[in-house]
Amino acid sequence: MKFAHISDTHLGQYRSKIDRENDTYDAFSQAIAKSIEAKVDFVILSGDIFDKSKPPNKAIVLLMQQLKLLKQNSIETYFILGDHDQPKQSREKPIHSIFKENLANVAHHIGEGEPITFKDSNVLLVGFDHQERGVDVEELKKKFQGIDSVAKEHKGHSILVLHQGITEAHEFADDFNANELPKNFTYYALGDIHAKFEKKYDFLGGPLTYPGPIEISSKDPISEVARGFYIVDISGDEAIPNWIELKLRPRFVIETTPAELHEKINELISKIEPNQKPLLRLIISDFNGWDEIRAETELLNEHFLDWTYKTEKSEQQFPITVADFEDIHEKFRELATKNVGSELAELA
Repeated sequence: MKFAHISDTHLGQYRSKIDRENDTYDAFSQAIAKSIEAKVDFVILSGDIFDKSKPPNKAIVLLMQQLKLLKQNSIETYFILGDHDQPKQSREKPIHSIFKENLANVAHHIGEGEPITFKDSNVLLVGFDHQERGVDVEELKKKFQGIDSVAKEHKGHSILVLHQGITEAHEFADDFNANELPKNFTYYALGDIHAKFEKKYDFLGGPLTYPGPIEISSKDPISEVARGFYIVDISGDEAIPNWIELKLRPRFVIETTPAELHEKINELISKIEPNQKPLLRLIISDFNGWDEIRAETELLNEHFLDWTYKTEKSEQQFPITVADFEDIHEKFRELATKNVGSELAELA
């Protein structure tokens, strides 16, 4: 038996740039197609399915189509809500509740912490929707005690699904530490951290993984880091996660100076396949102003779908001698005399 663990799909992001929005839809469709090809038994979506709590219609339609495709292949889908999926105002309903009747035919929301069993198997699933830092997270920790007892008594695999950041996975994540998680689950399917993370802790019953997003988030810098998801084999006593990389729009990161920029851009253009404009991030050192690279923007806009740049100013160091200090002191004296008079200049 095996299942797919997909997270942080952020469907509907990049609404201002339709090609990038479509890239996210394509990545999600790829993940579903690869899951079907691998003949997984079920799929877990560990939060931030949509980029906004009010996603565009195209994102909703695409999700429903893909979930229906899984169902047609006898593959069940289980999901929880991430922080992006949940409305910021309490009076608004999350998108999944609006389509509850239609969604129930193709997927199962497991974010309330109620243990369920996959079909007639011995696979237990428990999930919690994203909880905000503070009181909500503290309440979540209390609930961990109860579900840990359930997992301990369960004979078979048990999967915990969360959309929270643990400290060990990212330096700025502080919802809780890994050792605060329930100890008796055989797989920890997490979402929220925008980086692939996989680790087996001695104090946990199985591997803890973050697949990371399936595409670069609209808030993340362009990078060459691979994106994908996990297919997890649970046919044996241990859960074994296998990383599946997705084929995405080409992306490049180039370190250059303004003097080398034109040559490096042309060198990269010569390698680009004509059917898909890539993404580019420039890291420019010895940068002294926009005018140094202004002439290259037309070339960049023509050959790259999207590009960004980060600049680093030149930091030159000059040795200073005692004589230099004497010269500087004299210059200050002359300037002070000119502006405030010789008597006050002497006081300075």
